[in-house]
Amino acid sequence: MSRRHLNKLILHTVKDGMPIALYSLLTEVDPSEANHILNQKITSENGEQFTPLIEAARYGRDKVIRMLLSNFDLSLEAEGIVKFDGYVIEGASALWCAACAGQLGVVKTLVKAGADVNHPTKTNSTPLRAACFDGRLDIVKYLISHDADISIANKYNNTCLMIAAYKGHADVVGFLLENGANPDERALCGATALHFAAECGHVDVVKELLQYKAKFFVNDAGMTPIKAAAERTKEEVVEYLINNGIISIEDQVEALELLGASFANDKENYDIIKAYKYLHMSMFLRFSDPDKPIMKKLLPPIPAYENWVECQNLYELESIEMNNNALHMEALTIRERILGIQNPDVPHPVIYRGAVFADNARFERCLELWMHALYLRQKNYISVMKDLLRFAQVFSQMLHVGVRVNYDRVVRVLSAAILELERNKEKMAHPGPKDDPETILDEIDSNLITTLYLLTILTKLLKQCSDEEKFNVNRMVFTLNQLQMTQRDGQTLLHLACNAETPVDDFHTIDICKFPCADTARLLIQCGADVNAMDIERNTPLHVIVNYHKPISDFITLHSIVTDLAEAGAHIDCVNKNGETPLESAATGSVAEIILKTRMKLSLKCMAANAIKQHKLTYRGQVPKVLESFIELHGPGIVKKA
Repeated sequence: MSRRHLNKLILHTVKDGMPIALYSLLTEVDPSEANHILNQKITSENGEQFTPLIEAARYGRDKVIRMLLSNFDLSLEAEGIVKFDGYVIEGASALWCAACAGQLGVVKTLVKAGADVNHPTKTNSTPLRAACFDGRLDIVKYLISHDADISIANKYNNTCLMIAAYKGHADVVGFLLENGANPDERALCGATALHFAAECGHVDVVKELLQYKAKFFVNDAGMTPIKAAAERTKEEVVEYLINNGIISIEDQVEALELLGASFANDKENYDIIKAYKYLHMSMFLRFSDPDKPIMKKLLPPIPAYENWVECQNLYELESIEMNNNALHMEALTIRERILGIQNPDVPHPVIYRGAVFADNARFERCLELWMHALYLRQKNYISVMKDLLRFAQVFSQMLHVGVRVNYDRVVRVLSAAILELERNKEKMAHPGPKDDPETILDEIDSNLITTLYLLTILTKLLKQCSDEEKFNVNRMVFTLNQLQMTQRDGQTLLHLACNAETPVDDFHTIDICKFPCADTARLLIQCGADVNAMDIERNTPLHVIVNYHKPISDFITLHSIVTDLAEAGAHIDCVNKNGETPLESAATGSVAEIILKTRMKLSLKCMAANAIKQHKLTYRGQVPKVLESFIELHGPGIVKKA
């Protein structure tokens, strides 16, 4: 029997809980070979890696595990890569998997066999933390009774108490506190268990924590637990904390005000009735002591909020009770005053309110709000990947329905896109401790595509622009080209502009942006795009466009791009990984081939480079550096046979 087939059978018997069949399979091979097989990781089709013991543990196959432990030499601490609830867990032991899956019987078996109760994953999550996440008090009790350390936190310094509080497992929270868990431990973001419970609306957990004298701290975003609850519209928590008598009257006013303001612009929990109710309660409380009213410290008027000035007394507030738009602007202004522009949660309701305006075809009001949200995010170095796409969608929608698009707005968004790409490039070169390279690459791919949409939208506006405005756009596109950013597959913006396979978002954008796009390619070429840039397959933009599958119906686009590339110095004789020039890449007798042949102008320099590559002559170190890259354009070392 082949090893691969044997592994399949072993997995089948493990998952289905068939200890006798598994034992029979393993006794057919040498004992040392059987031990080797059992301690070797198996890779599944979805990328998971695990030993048979890990697989048995997460499926709760206690009888299989007992048989294996009794008859074979297993590594209890072998680590795998497993998936739970959509999360990829690296470095998971069999005990961790059993605890996470809620398999108490398996947990007991493994602990009795000597498994390390504090064996952490790559993110420093222990079996105890896994049990706390799922609220398995029985497993939590068993692990703690067998020396599990409740103080071990994960890589973000989130403790077992914090995850239990976040998930709302009051019984687990109570047990952890009884056994010495510190209610005031702070995560790297400055939050405590009380923050996590409050923002998720778990009143019973909040009560439990307060019984153990949990303190009110301010996290790194400037949020107290009551502010966190108010910002997330968790009214039961806010009312409990206010009625508990441990919150100052100033903090009560602020919490009620923030709660009302959040209800007015929350996508999931929008409730204008509750918004007014809590705003009114807050204002009433401000003047509860006529001799010492608590006056607002107003912000300067914000244009995006219609330069709204907040209501300063009950009379002013009551006068806008039936005016929803006024209440919305009042609420946005209040949120920005209380939370501060540095708070990452401030932009969310601004974007939501803008989206509502867009749905009602009030595009200018939408864009004013979104521009403000974009400013807030970039000021705080928060990714604006989705925001940029949102702008491209609305600009496209406006153009499609015949609504005038303001040149200045598109340019401002393009400027933000360039800034975002600059930051992406800097992160790739110098990633921080929280920066994931794969995530950054995803952002670069998305931001380049959206930037291409913005450029395409701009080409629709340039015909009506002044010379000064056109110069400004050219300067920005030149800066963009200088970044030399590419997608994962090496495609530059020019490649993408020439490529019929370039993805186009299907929410309005597809009505305006279609590729290949001659105007976008020309704008990039005129502003310094490298016409001989190669992707990972060594295809240049010329290689890409000659394979356009609509050469007849869209002849003008094909002819325009090929001509512009050739006139800008695109090499007709440079070869891709398959050893093909653009001419050879084009189908014989095709329109692209005919156009290319009319543009063929081989220089003496190109012919010399071709000869060097054809005859495999040594040239590195023999010619100036600038010529080495030029020679490389003409072949990756593949010599095509006649």
